[in-house]
Amino acid sequence: MKRFVCNINVLWFATLPFILSSCVAQQPAFSQAEVRARELVRQMSLNEKIEQLHGFRDKTHFRVVPGLRRLGIPELLVTNGPAGVGPGGAGTQKKATALPAPIALAASWDTKLAYQYGKLAGEETIALGYNLLEAPDINIARVPQGGRVFESYGEDPLLASQIAVANLRGIQSTRVIGNVKHFAANNQETNRGSINEIIGERALHEIYLPAFEASIREGHSASIMCAYPRVNSAYNCENKPLLRDVLRKQWGFDGFVTSDFGAVHSTVSSIEAGLDLELPTGIYFGDAVRRALNEKEITEAQIDTMIVHRLTKMIEFGWLDHPLASESISAFEHGAISRQIAAQSMVLLKNEGNLLPLKRDKINRIALLGPYAVRTLSGGGGSSHVLPLYTVQPVDGIDGALEQQTQIDVLDGYDLDAATKAARRATIAIVMVGDDEGEDHDHGIVLSEVQNKLVEAVAAVNPHTIVVLKSGSAVLMPWIDKVAAVLEAWYPGEEDGNAVADVLFGHVNPSGKLPLTFRARAEDTLANHPDQFPGDGVTVRYSEGLEVGYRAYQAHHVQPLFPFGFGLSYTTFAMNNLHVEHQSDGVKVFFRVTNTGQREGAEVAQLYLTFPPIAEGNEPQHQLRGFAKVHLESGESQQIELALHPQDLRWWSEKTHSWQQTKGKFTIAVGDSSANTPLEARFIMP
Repeated sequence: MKRFVCNINVLWFATLPFILSSCVAQQPAFSQAEVRARELVRQMSLNEKIEQLHGFRDKTHFRVVPGLRRLGIPELLVTNGPAGVGPGGAGTQKKATALPAPIALAASWDTKLAYQYGKLAGEETIALGYNLLEAPDINIARVPQGGRVFESYGEDPLLASQIAVANLRGIQSTRVIGNVKHFAANNQETNRGSINEIIGERALHEIYLPAFEASIREGHSASIMCAYPRVNSAYNCENKPLLRDVLRKQWGFDGFVTSDFGAVHSTVSSIEAGLDLELPTGIYFGDAVRRALNEKEITEAQIDTMIVHRLTKMIEFGWLDHPLASESISAFEHGAISRQIAAQSMVLLKNEGNLLPLKRDKINRIALLGPYAVRTLSGGGGSSHVLPLYTVQPVDGIDGALEQQTQIDVLDGYDLDAATKAARRATIAIVMVGDDEGEDHDHGIVLSEVQNKLVEAVAAVNPHTIVVLKSGSAVLMPWIDKVAAVLEAWYPGEEDGNAVADVLFGHVNPSGKLPLTFRARAEDTLANHPDQFPGDGVTVRYSEGLEVGYRAYQAHHVQPLFPFGFGLSYTTFAMNNLHVEHQSDGVKVFFRVTNTGQREGAEVAQLYLTFPPIAEGNEPQHQLRGFAKVHLESGESQQIELALHPQDLRWWSEKTHSWQQTKGKFTIAVGDSSANTPLEARFIMP
């Protein structure tokens, strides 16, 4: 579209022809990459253009968008994420570093680790012959039963945003094209291909979209994947309010939109909404496009724009000038990074009598029991599953930490009598239980009866029972009062055995914090009506609005088993000296964190904000608005500075369909979890 720029002097208003002649028609300013992309598209035939709108599949190709050799355009080679390089291409899946599950990365509350995580995944994407990684998955964990909670970043929009931005920057630092997904509100697997999610405007903008906005505005994701479900009656891949109005117009997205595999339901509607690329093949963006052009339902200019979006990013990332070259993976170097991330992500939930860390010289015999004591749990199932380069078994990690000097009895726990006999003989009993989540289905949050009975039986005969929980989401713990210690290890990745041992024996001081709330009872689920989850097969209603995760528990005064943001350490910390300063661009918050214990460790200081009353309905009582992870030696103290910007003080108005700045008295609360915020201060926004 042309625009007209007129330099008008008011003295010449009487001379209209002069004014019109001084208005210079200008084209919008394009980047060099976009100019080049437009020139490439100009040289394509219509058949070539249509081939660029979708992927193709044959015996040797899958997850591939064809190149165009005569114009120097390479193939777009797509592989799955987000827990490392998953399935991609055709044939046998290639091996890669199995990183800890993304939910574990979120539990680290560490953006530096998130950058490392992304960078490693990007490097291996290139090494294995791909140039687009379908990652990160940033859908909010609305309910813990969601089948893909393990591959996302938890229940809070701010935490998900900051981990996603750092992860994307790491991925794209390697020239790999990031593909943030699944846009939007892909929060359940049940009927995901057709379910209609009815979501209020305010909840959509305050809970389910912020991490996507941050991924675009701050993470500069080059591409985004539209999801399977419908949001407010429109399929995501033909959802104009989301793809055109929010993504392009509000956020200024200049990348390209890909579909989830098989998530396209139309040709004309999808093109008009803003979908650029159909995957994996061209059911709707192949011959159907030619028919739509012939019927004048779409224009060739629209097709050109779709291709330009993608080619511009491929040019910016260097793929037209620097093609893929085969590389090798530094298996053990990357394994060491995976081990570090896994250990830093584990959350110590209970440590009665300071049983942990274990002391090698005080252990005569260990009983290592349970289904996840006899196998590694490198990751969840489905499209994010990584075929690991190697794995470290739990017993090998424990044996290494004990320097092969201690008897270890290893049993899967299915023979309860044998397990209890082994536990009775042992100085320490370590029971490894968990779940095995995967795409395509949701799940319960109750461990199998066999596993719960195993924990109960072992704890009854050995007071020094430690439960290592390997789960992809929150689970119930009916035995919590009967065991001495609980360590949430998530899905630890290929270095499972070593990473768990690192924490159990104190080589790493646990510093993870929960990225989602662990409920005490099954009935404490707050989106617990069938209309809310999983729906009636046609519709699911997000009638809880803003009351998601810890926001809901606080609003309804329900005591969780473990609150959002909770996690213990082998040392202790104190926070004090909170004060607030008004700045021209917002508010600065200052406070001090001190390591008051006997060993080094890391604490995650969390800032929660309470809004003044709002006419359209109050905001949740506490909302995470900032955090800082600080590493301190014993006795060391450090001042923390966190900033609150205008966007942190806004709320979405359903009357004006826009963000509104709030005036009045705000309360700042700082602490080590959503339920423990001893420091408070107030400020007034005029």
